[in-house]
Amino acid sequence: MTDDRTHVEWREWGPAPFEEARAADRPVLLALTATWCDSCHEMDAETYGEPRIAANVNDGFVPIRVDVDRHPRVRERYNMGGFPSTVFCTPSGAVITGATYLAPDGIRQVLDSVRTVWSDRGEDAGRIPRALAGDPTPAGPVDERIESHLAGQLDEKWDPRFAGWGTDAKFPLPRTIEFALKRARDQAVETLGVVGESLYDDEAGGFYRYAEGRDWTDPHTEKVLDANAALIRAFANGYLYTGDESLLDPARGSQRFLIDTLWNGVAFGGSVAPNGEHGDDAGERNSEGTTEFGPRRDLTAYAGGNALAADALLTLASYTDDETAREYATRVLEELEARFIDREGTVAHVAPGAATDGESAADGSTDPVSNVPRLLLEDHARVVAAFTRARQVLGPNELATERPPLAVAQAVADRAIEALQEPEGAFRDGPDEGVGLLDEPLRPLDGGVEMAEALLDLDAVVDAVRSGSGEDAVKTERADYTASAHAGIAAFAGAWDRIGIQIAGYGSVAARLTRPDLVVAVGDSAGTDLHRAALRVADHEAVVVPDATGVAESVAVVQRGDERREATTPDELMQAVAALTGGA
Repeated sequence: MTDDRTHVEWREWGPAPFEEARAADRPVLLALTATWCDSCHEMDAETYGEPRIAANVNDGFVPIRVDVDRHPRVRERYNMGGFPSTVFCTPSGAVITGATYLAPDGIRQVLDSVRTVWSDRGEDAGRIPRALAGDPTPAGPVDERIESHLAGQLDEKWDPRFAGWGTDAKFPLPRTIEFALKRARDQAVETLGVVGESLYDDEAGGFYRYAEGRDWTDPHTEKVLDANAALIRAFANGYLYTGDESLLDPARGSQRFLIDTLWNGVAFGGSVAPNGEHGDDAGERNSEGTTEFGPRRDLTAYAGGNALAADALLTLASYTDDETAREYATRVLEELEARFIDREGTVAHVAPGAATDGESAADGSTDPVSNVPRLLLEDHARVVAAFTRARQVLGPNELATERPPLAVAQAVADRAIEALQEPEGAFRDGPDEGVGLLDEPLRPLDGGVEMAEALLDLDAVVDAVRSGSGEDAVKTERADYTASAHAGIAAFAGAWDRIGIQIAGYGSVAARLTRPDLVVAVGDSAGTDLHRAALRVADHEAVVVPDATGVAESVAVVQRGDERREATTPDELMQAVAALTGGA
């Protein structure tokens, strides 16, 4: 396809362009871009828009354009440290060289250099990145040292002058904030305050992605669904611990932003680009993935981002009784179950096109017609978490879905464990098949942490309804979710002292594996005073189960390991929690 703005004859990601490159004896140029990325559109206009450069690319290379939001596994294997990423590969997908943004003079030099290297060395010029070498993960015991190390990192990396962690560009790190809420609350709350002041858009709502300056100045003003959803949840959890109403303002404002700006009629789109030179005329991708003239937004609904948004909105609703948050979370979950998740529990990254009838490729990795990635670790982890949260907040049968939320969560979890967890315990990011470097194993620690956390929540809910009957019944043959979570965390525990603050969630899950969770099983249905009080226990990792099996009506059983207390009123419930957790 020729892009009128760039004059480059871009191919779409897939087997065909790599086969073309092999047949033509040419290297491949991968351009990794995103709808929200201003520098990507600037490079289109100023570099690929130069006719002589475009002709050079068309004549000497097979150019492939990759939307990194649509193809996250390609992003993780070929990212050169930011976007755009300009990557030169062999026809087998091995990397020759790469950079991020290249101005016209820079890309002319690189094109000449790569052509010379390819002429001299051919396939031997490529290399497989070390992260994809297939080396075993550093396994070890899961013990208290992991949480202690990461709690220590909170202090070591804390920026006492400007808040947040680190002294370079500042990312909000919502999962680190949630880890800190239980271990360094003052740091967490101060960081939430700075994020609300510096990265929150007071006019249109929504959070910017990050700030270039250590002092949170020079924010990059793109807004992406994943970051906004995670921050809504972090601010809501900050409110849970502090009762500070001001923390709800940016959470609610970002909720309005999602609805007003990213809602595509059935789910949330992926991003909106910055307002700027290239922001108003580059086109808008609609929910079907096609582009229309207008403000640059990506209204494609991605499974993982929408599941995270539903989780966040249900978290906000559980603390505040926000009916709008509840309504949109419910609509998203119903859309996910109807169009993204098949009967075997495989999640499609985007909703398959109508022409495919929801059928998957033989290996389960892509949709055969629309090239939709499937069975991605991050999508599965977030879908498990969201439907498990729905069972806790909404109860067993409040969704207008073919399957109740617990059944969906189990099916998706079982599929991920079966297809993505290796015998040694680590989770791969997706199927080990595909073109380029997709068949090389990548075991992302952050994705494994998300999956392990979701599995622990799911196991606790399953235990509370194990002997139930009817639509909410637990499958009698299923994976041991806690054992899978433990194996996923243990796979990296030999390097516990090298894990940084950016993945502090690893410490949260490790801590949960070394001591019992707080579980509140409520005999009442969702929405009663006792259930609502249980949801507001000041521990965002507590698991709450309404309509619990074996618990009498108007009774809540608070349990931590072998210790348990019963309560019949919200006040008694809080006293029981305090007795088991050492609270006041």
